[in-house]
Amino acid sequence: MTPERLDVEHALPRMQALASQLWSPQSRHHPGQLAWSAAYGEPHVLDLGPAFLLDTAWAWLESRDWLEVCGTDAAAVEAVVAAALAVADDEVTASTLETEDVTVAALTRAGFVEVDAPWFTHHHLDLADLPPVVLPEGYAVRAVRPGEAEQRAAVHRAAWSPTSRVTTAAYERLMTVAPYRTETDHVVVSESGEWVASCCVWLDPATGVALVEPVGCVEEHGGRGLAAAASVSALTAARDLGATEGLVCPRGDDDHPGPARLYRRIGFVPGARTRTYRWRRDG
Repeated sequence: MTPERLDVEHALPRMQALASQLWSPQSRHHPGQLAWSAAYGEPHVLDLGPAFLLDTAWAWLESRDWLEVCGTDAAAVEAVVAAALAVADDEVTASTLETEDVTVAALTRAGFVEVDAPWFTHHHLDLADLPPVVLPEGYAVRAVRPGEAEQRAAVHRAAWSPTSRVTTAAYERLMTVAPYRTETDHVVVSESGEWVASCCVWLDPATGVALVEPVGCVEEHGGRGLAAAASVSALTAARDLGATEGLVCPRGDDDHPGPARLYRRIGFVPGARTRTYRWRRDG
């Protein structure tokens, strides 16, 4: 059982297809999360590592010291993990959902041990229960339009960090990666025309699951419910396109509680949390 090694650009559609095929509320990976991770920055900046694929599992060195794993066949998962570790750095970190027993077992057999680290909780929402969009006076929300990559990248950077890897060129590329759709990428615009909040939702048509990733609000406009409005608006558009379930994965530990509170106010319900594991070549 020898996994095929591919760069992530060529491996991504197969990785997404398997993630979609294996999706359940107990699964970590969604096709949209993979698209974001693979394309939120320009390739030479992200310096992404290779993926190792079999029909029933894959492992991806998102960087030489960070491993993502997907699969439910124990032998296949062990094979792709071993192939990735053979070319990885001498210390590698991996994150799984606590419900992914096959992946956790494979990592443990490969020598990974659990470590303390910031963790995330997958939250779920039946989109039949989605609340209405609520905006304060002086703001409007709409979908991003083709050709607006520059403004879209800028509002992301303004909300997150001026050193963000999300450049105009990166966002232009991101907009070509499935399952991105401008219809489910929404921004809040101030009365003066400034873009001040944003939310991108990734709809997997095969499962009907719409992932919220990422969300942001410019600090000067914070505290007004704009990030929530962008999220509800984008999820409403996804529902109109056939989505039935919303998914979002905010920090779950006490050091960064704000986003989880925001999503729970919308109606998201927490589910499984992530756990972090680390491997060293010398054991």
